[in-house]
Amino acid sequence: MNQWRAQVLVCAGAGCVSCGCRAIRDAFRQKVARHGLQQEVKVIETGCIGSCNLGPLVLINPEGVLYHKVAPQDVEEIVVEHLLNGRLVDRLLYKDPSTGKAIPKMEDMDFFKYQQKIVLRNCGLIDPNNIEEYVARDGYRALSTVLTSMTREEVIDAVIRSGLRGRGGAGFPTGLKWKFASQSRETPKYVVCNADEGDPGAFMDRSVLEGDPHSVIEAMAIAGYAIGASQGYVYIRAEYPLAIERLSRAIEQAREHKYLGKNIFGTGFDFDVEIRIGAGAFVCGEETALLNSIEGRRGEPRPRPPFPAQKGLFGLPTLINNVETFANIPVIILKGADWFARFGTEKSKGTKVFALAGSVINTGLVEVPMGTTLRDLVYKIGGGIKDGKKFKAAQTGGPSGGCIPAEYLDVPIDYESLARIGAIVGSGGLIITDEDTCIVDFARFFMDFTQSESCGKCPPCRIGTKRILEILVRITQGRGKEDDLDRLEELCVNIKDAALCGLGQTAPNPVLTTIKYFRDEYLEHIRDKHCRAGVCKRLRKQPAVKIS
Repeated sequence: MNQWRAQVLVCAGAGCVSCGCRAIRDAFRQKVARHGLQQEVKVIETGCIGSCNLGPLVLINPEGVLYHKVAPQDVEEIVVEHLLNGRLVDRLLYKDPSTGKAIPKMEDMDFFKYQQKIVLRNCGLIDPNNIEEYVARDGYRALSTVLTSMTREEVIDAVIRSGLRGRGGAGFPTGLKWKFASQSRETPKYVVCNADEGDPGAFMDRSVLEGDPHSVIEAMAIAGYAIGASQGYVYIRAEYPLAIERLSRAIEQAREHKYLGKNIFGTGFDFDVEIRIGAGAFVCGEETALLNSIEGRRGEPRPRPPFPAQKGLFGLPTLINNVETFANIPVIILKGADWFARFGTEKSKGTKVFALAGSVINTGLVEVPMGTTLRDLVYKIGGGIKDGKKFKAAQTGGPSGGCIPAEYLDVPIDYESLARIGAIVGSGGLIITDEDTCIVDFARFFMDFTQSESCGKCPPCRIGTKRILEILVRITQGRGKEDDLDRLEELCVNIKDAALCGLGQTAPNPVLTTIKYFRDEYLEHIRDKHCRAGVCKRLRKQPAVKIS
């Protein structure tokens, strides 16, 4: 890679693809050739660079200059001015919203400079379709290390000492899960990657698979070695065609280079990976429902115990982690458990990737150390609330998460801190709302989603979420009653206690937290027939005026 004088990295995450980045890539290749630079400048299609609201993005290395909202007609100017004459194209540079001053380098932008990238270390920097670029950044060296110099117990011990917890939502210690799977005596065993990312607004796992698929493949092979499995499956929803395409190509490349298959690195270890495509049911993100789906059954959760580590896929011991969890593994092996554990809090180690969306100025993929405050995410990285409006609430963890009000802006984002205020880290969806959001309607939206996605297997989830949704709809239509709040809270508590799976048990979180922190808004809807945000059309926006 050092032979190139410059690299033009064209962001080709799903968002930029939809904005026409392929035409920009082609234009760069044509213009570079037209100006005779094809032996000096390499044009690379990458995964998501991160700042989705600024796309299509073009990053030029080694300077690290980022051009945003690039169009095909801008390419000639960038090639001539930047690549030939060494002058920046000012009009395409990012401008500081407060000063209007151009910030040429990506590393100097607030959105990027406060991040710590471990999971996203390669996304936006390498061509995900080229295994050699992954290898050039130490790819498959961790697999080589564990196969040639570490026992299975040492690999599991490293993951335990790192403190890594599952990033899919539950936060279970990853190393312990690996240990339980390794201790199961039945064979064969399986490794499953959960890529069924169904939360509204979440695209962390999709972006990793689109931008750095080999990191997941390598981690799955390491996990296979650690627990004694020789077969892995990636379960991914059909709505992710770009991720499926790049992952499929990566698997083929890994096989061609002997990183998958028989006798890997001449050690006698066999491991291979196959893809299983899901139809897109939210419940299939729950690990036992996912296993049912792979087996060709209806995607419904199974009672636990037995847990998948004892009796999983096809009734055999199975290790399940999600994409983000796996993407941490090669780094932990190469840099050490102690290095990884330096990031985060005492009980929540490492970093977390969030899909920052909603009413913030800067949206996109964000990776920060566990324990970063919500305020830093919203104001330092997110740039604050759009149009000078006030922060109202943050919804963490998707439809199963909770609403965090402004009084908790300084809460550290980690598993324990969020649980104390009724929210969860979840998979990493993070939706920011402003003063124009009706919190009752916001809760109704999430309950509408979880109710329609309920698999229907257990009555608490199937019937309970239906009743909650009916009450919320009634309140937003001005037909609420004062005892509806007591009824909602009672229903929510019962569902949390009685639902079969984690998705049902967490489904009431948005309702419980919004009632807890925004009870006055519910009462305004019920007593005053007033929606302060003006979202509920059947209610008045302005408070009623008393006429004496």
